[in-house]
Amino acid sequence: MVKQTTIKSEISLKGVGLHTGKEVTMTFKPAPVNNGYTFVRVDLEGQPVVEADANYVVNTQRGTNLEKKGVKIQTSEHVLAAFVGCDVDNVIIELDASEPPIMDGSSKFFVEAIEKVGVEEQEAERQVYIVKEVISYTDEATGSEIIVMPADDYQVTAMVDFGTKVLGTQNATLKNISDFKTEIADSRTFSFLHELEALLQNGLIKGGDLNNAIVYVDKEISPETMESLKAAFGKESIAVKPNGILDNLTLHYPNEAARHKLLDVIGDLALIGTRIRGKVIANKPGHFVNTQFAKKMSKLIKIEQRNQVPVYDLHKEPLMDIHKIMSILPHRPPFLLVDKILEMSDNHVVGLKNVTMNESFFVGHFPGAPVMPGVLIIEAMAQTGGILILSSVPDPENYLTYFMKIDNVKFKHKVLPGDTLVFKCDLISPIRRGICHMQANAYANGKLVAEAELMAQIARTS
Repeated sequence: MVKQTTIKSEISLKGVGLHTGKEVTMTFKPAPVNNGYTFVRVDLEGQPVVEADANYVVNTQRGTNLEKKGVKIQTSEHVLAAFVGCDVDNVIIELDASEPPIMDGSSKFFVEAIEKVGVEEQEAERQVYIVKEVISYTDEATGSEIIVMPADDYQVTAMVDFGTKVLGTQNATLKNISDFKTEIADSRTFSFLHELEALLQNGLIKGGDLNNAIVYVDKEISPETMESLKAAFGKESIAVKPNGILDNLTLHYPNEAARHKLLDVIGDLALIGTRIRGKVIANKPGHFVNTQFAKKMSKLIKIEQRNQVPVYDLHKEPLMDIHKIMSILPHRPPFLLVDKILEMSDNHVVGLKNVTMNESFFVGHFPGAPVMPGVLIIEAMAQTGGILILSSVPDPENYLTYFMKIDNVKFKHKVLPGDTLVFKCDLISPIRRGICHMQANAYANGKLVAEAELMAQIARTS
C-alpha cells in the first residue's frame, strides 16, 4: 500500500506571470489527505478555491487555464507537473494573482522549492487507476492523439512534429516518474517566431523574455520585427544562433522541446485527479488534446469507481457474526440491520445484510411491491460504520453512535426481498475525538445501489 503525501512545510516563490506580466507571489502549503491540488486566490474576497480538475478547463490558448465560478487560474501546467514529478499528492497553492510565476519557463524552480521543504507521508492510501486496456483520444482537426496502455508504472512518451526545418521531429520518454527531476523538470517552454510576433502585437506575453522561453526562428526576421523584439525584451541586440534559436539561451538538451511537451502532458494529466498506472503515448501533444484526454480519463475513472463492485466470499467465516455485532452495537431487532462483518482495517469496514421477505418494514413498504426503504439502507451503512468507530475504543458497550451529518446521498437501484446487501465504508479522514467521517457504498446484485458521505460521533452512555 502506497501512502498519500504532502509537503512538510510551506514555501513561497515570487516572479511574473508569462501572459499577464503581473508580479505574483505563490505559496505552497501542506494539505490534508484526499485534498489533491487546489489553487487559492488569496487576492480575491473570500479567498476562493479552484481545484485542479479537468472539468474546470475553459481555455488552452498558450497554457492550461482553469475557471470556477468566475475565478481564473492561468497556465497551471508547470506547477502541477512539478508536484506529480516530486510524488506529492496533496498541496494547497496560494496565489495573489491569476497566474503562477513563469520563472525560467520550466518546472525547475518549483521542484527545487518542493525539495527544499521536503515531502512526508500521510495516513491515507493513495488511489491509483490501473489501466487495463488501451484508451485513446484524437483531435481530428490537428491529428494529435494521446493513448494510454497497460504498464507496470506511470510512463510518458511525447512525440512532436511541427513540420518546420528549425524544429524537426523530436521524441522524449520518461520511464520512471522519479527521473522527472533530473530529466524533464528544467525543460523550458518554447515558441516560434511567427507565434511570438502575434502574441507581442496582441499584448499576450507581457512577462516573457529571453530567459524563460526558447524562441525558434522559423522565418526571416525583418528589420521591423528585430526592433520590436529588442524593445519587447529590453535588449540592445538580438541575434539568431546557428541552431535556429534566438540568442541569450542555450538549450539544455537537443530535444528540449519534446521534453517540455512531455512536462506539459504530465501537468495537464494531473487534472485527472487520480494517479495513473499505465504508459501514456502523446503524438503531437498540446494543451487542448491533453486536457480533453484528461476529461475523458476522469469521466471513465469516476464511472468505473462508481460501478466497481467489491468481490467478497460471502460463504467464508465472517470476521464478526451477529452475536459479536450485538456485543458492540447497541441496536437490536428489528432495528439491527447488519448480519455480518466480512472484513475490517483501521480505515475501512465491510458488512453484509440478507434482505428477507419477513422484514418488518415490508409490511407497509409497499404491500404487493416490497422495496427496502432508502433511509434504512443509509442506516444499515451507518451501523456498519459504527462497528468501525466503536472498535476504536476499548469498551464499545459503554458508547452510543449519533449521526452528525449526511451528504451526497444517492439511490441507484431498488433493493428487494432476497437481495444480499454488502456495505463498504471507507474513512475520509482519520477518527479523531470519536468523530468518524466516511464514504459509504451499498452493493447488491453486482451493482452500486446507494452511496452517501456520513459523519457520526460516539458518546459515552453515562
